Amino acid sequence: MSLSRSLVDVRPLRTSPVFRRLLIGRTVSVLGGFMTMVTVMYQVWDTTRSTAWTGAVGLAQALPLVVFGLFAGAWADRADRRRVYLTATVGQAVCSLALAAQGFTGRVPVAGVLSLVAAQSAFGALGAPAAGVFLPRLLPKEQVAAGLALQQVGGQAMMLLGPALAGVLLGWFGIGVCYLLDALSFGLAFYGAFGLPALPPEGEPSRPGLGGALDGLRFLAGHRVVRGALITDLAATVLSFPVSLFPLVNDERFGGDPRTLGLFLSALAVGGVAATALSGSLTRLGRPGPVMLCASAAWGVALVLFGLATSAWAGLALLVVAGAADATAVVARSTIVQTRTPDALLGRVTAAEQIVGQAGPSLGNVRGGLLAGWTSGATALVTGGVLCVLAVAGVATTTPGLRGGDAPAAEPAGP
Repeated sequence: MSLSRSLVDVRPLRTSPVFRRLLIGRTVSVLGGFMTMVTVMYQVWDTTRSTAWTGAVGLAQALPLVVFGLFAGAWADRADRRRVYLTATVGQAVCSLALAAQGFTGRVPVAGVLSLVAAQSAFGALGAPAAGVFLPRLLPKEQVAAGLALQQVGGQAMMLLGPALAGVLLGWFGIGVCYLLDALSFGLAFYGAFGLPALPPEGEPSRPGLGGALDGLRFLAGHRVVRGALITDLAATVLSFPVSLFPLVNDERFGGDPRTLGLFLSALAVGGVAATALSGSLTRLGRPGPVMLCASAAWGVALVLFGLATSAWAGLALLVVAGAADATAVVARSTIVQTRTPDALLGRVTAAEQIVGQAGPSLGNVRGGLLAGWTSGATALVTGGVLCVLAVAGVATTTPGLRGGDAPAAEPAGP
């Protein structure tokens, strides 16, 4: 296979100027988001010197997404998705401007900062389901996976660059400038989406309120392939997410060197960037189900081996493999969701996917921390990885449509 076909498929950039603008705006906005994440953590810690308060930052980011996600999806399935996304982008920018203002004045208590973080997350929960319909409407079906891979490689690259850039800017200019740059990044995201055509739902609009959200859940419960994709993702994160174990494993196995600990997360991101940069052959394959199952199993196996590793370099190499497997599984999962879900339901199903992506790692960190407290970090890693592989095998066995490759979007639903 030629190298050009192994590299990330860039056909969407050539064939769709609208997608190209959207991708540039989104990538810059993701960079600003990672800068704000680091800046908020720095400000809260600098103000309180309390790990309880820094832990509350994650809660402020996650709760609005979980609480409002499905209702936001129902709204996105009743309205022009372009308008919903632009409204959410403006709301996020206003929250960043408010964070910048308090950063320059320094007169807002920590609870007020977390309220602004929660408000920004709520606007993000509104915009994410609307954005979930963009690629299937802008790109041919055979290019959706490539578009998702391009988004993923941009996001992974910004995860590497954003925190480092935030650290430099915090040292030079302080927290206000970092927040202000995030607000400006939303301006590019707004510009990228402003050129979109109107994107009302195709088919019957969602019912308002709880009824519409329940319709989305009923679709998920009945569609074997989409349901299997989300269950596979939950298996990989809830059963084996490793981040909360990194400090303990670093102490147990690698001498507690803080430089090694800092490299653990970077190794996951490096693997993600490499996998998406070399995703062309997989996205052209047109079989996201088997790709997701294999990548999720590889994630579990890599974490088992990481739990057994005694060399720091071997451990980092295994985390690179795990990061590559995770990024591959994410692209495949999103491809399944966006190509198998009817447009009229896509906002709600995308919202459910976002909730799974947010809640799964958080629950996985709790699971890992509790088990490690009873046993050890290595035991928590190994058992989690084994359980992940067994769960993926169970999903593959019971969901032939997922392991069998491509299937029509109108697959009959069933329990």
